[in-house]
Amino acid sequence: MTVNRLVALDMPASVDFANHVRKAWELGDAVFPVDQRLPQSAKESLIKEFNPSVAIDETGNAVYFRNSEPTQHNDALVIATSGSTGAPEGVVHTHDSIRALLNMSQSRLQTDTSTHWLLCLPVSHVAGFSIVARSILMGNPINILAKFDETEVLNAARAGATHVSLVPTTLKRIEPSIFSTILLGGAAAPPNLPDNVVTTYGMTETFGGIAYDGAPLDGVEVRIMNESIELKSPSLFRAYRGQDAERSTGDWYETGDCGTFSNNQIRVFGRKDDMIITGGENVWPNAVEKVVASFSGVEHVVVSGIEDEHWGQRVVAWIISSRDVAPSLDNIREHVKTQLPSFCAPTELRVVTEFPMTSLGKVDHQALKNLKH
Repeated sequence: MTVNRLVALDMPASVDFANHVRKAWELGDAVFPVDQRLPQSAKESLIKEFNPSVAIDETGNAVYFRNSEPTQHNDALVIATSGSTGAPEGVVHTHDSIRALLNMSQSRLQTDTSTHWLLCLPVSHVAGFSIVARSILMGNPINILAKFDETEVLNAARAGATHVSLVPTTLKRIEPSIFSTILLGGAAAPPNLPDNVVTTYGMTETFGGIAYDGAPLDGVEVRIMNESIELKSPSLFRAYRGQDAERSTGDWYETGDCGTFSNNQIRVFGRKDDMIITGGENVWPNAVEKVVASFSGVEHVVVSGIEDEHWGQRVVAWIISSRDVAPSLDNIREHVKTQLPSFCAPTELRVVTEFPMTSLGKVDHQALKNLKH
């Protein structure tokens, strides 16, 4: 009997990476792309946790492991979550779930197999890996960059790339008009986006964006239960690596996000765990961040709650200023109160030069709260 293996690919995005994925899939194996931004010890720990049969590095060196956990027939990918609720989990996607997302995306964007994509995000995230999948499963031509670089992105566009997936921090570094379409995800979108930028909503478990500009892709169902967003999608994952229980394909998937759904539009307030309760009032950090980000002199902002004896929690804003003299707390409070209830206005402002990030590219809120200021 053929044993389907998990192949860890410990290498940056490249033609070789794509070829290793193609070969593994032809053999019936699944792949696990290892985040190249992790320190070596963290890589080794994650590889041990996900228990592959073999790990291959960029030199082609292969290390084989005993007592590895096999994959199931039709498994294609194990990819790490962002670890927002703890240690990263290995999300198992099948060829069916991956192809379903690509087909839904292609239908909504009205693209075809000749559409030329640029890969410039980490392949350890679905937004980056999906570009490789578009090439292998859909036949799309792609350009591959090991990491984001403004000059190389421009060169790729000049060489024919028309479509790209970006996050807000990388979008700021390019002229958007060089692409026909930009899929934007990974964090809250900035205001006043160009018409060719499509905001996406999704997660690792859905193999990326299942809603574009708030509208679910055809084939995706959405409902709200007690303010919680729940989904059904043919692109949903099969299971978590190392856990016996499989997700039932007929069940609604609880995203962990709160929001509304009306007139075929999903509006996301934020993660349940992120909500700030101050003086009995509920404050969504995302809403406050959008307003603070629009204030002159604010380059980046993160809003979170800190324990407070009197209020339960207080609203704190961390900002990176684009000016030598940072905006004042009073000015930011007044600005927020022009667009949101007064209890949403930060009661404390902390100016920093950078935000601590997790290995998977998200702001490390706990480390941020521990920063000296």
